[in-house]
Amino acid sequence: MATDEHLRAGRLVFYSDTVNQIDALLKEFLRLSKSKSAYFIDRDGHLVTQMGETSGVNPEALAALVAGSFSATRELARVLGEPEFHSMAHKGDNCQIQIALVGKRSMIAIVFDGSTTAGMVALYCKELSDKVAKILDIAERQQAMHHKEEEVVDESYTTSLQEKLDRLFED
Repeated sequence: MATDEHLRAGRLVFYSDTVNQIDALLKEFLRLSKSKSAYFIDRDGHLVTQMGETSGVNPEALAALVAGSFSATRELARVLGEPEFHSMAHKGDNCQIQIALVGKRSMIAIVFDGSTTAGMVALYCKELSDKVAKILDIAERQQAMHHKEEEVVDESYTTSLQEKLDRLFED
């Protein structure tokens, strides 16, 4: 059974400053690549943020399906002897989607049409993934430091409380 501590450690919390930094990168990516939309998704399939033209798309459904697709692709990689595939693409008649892992906890999905090329999107997507991974590494380290500070406060508070209770009930 998973403990609260285990669940907290396995999840990255996205604070507004981190999301704002990611939004700025997504916006710049869309400008450079001429893609339609970009979605930043956590590994569990939750939409964290999105940018661009998203009309006609259910972003939450897209996020869940992208995460599920990457899970299936992870198994395909394993069967083929690869540790993992870092990106994948799907091409339709009118639109395409490029999906890339960002670290081990998230992914980016890029939707584009014929106004740009798959090569251009893939090139900029790799750069985007690297930049977002750096932002997430910093956020994760900050969260770990904050969590350790909370543990120290909790331990000292517990010790102090125990000492006060001992003194209160001394006879």
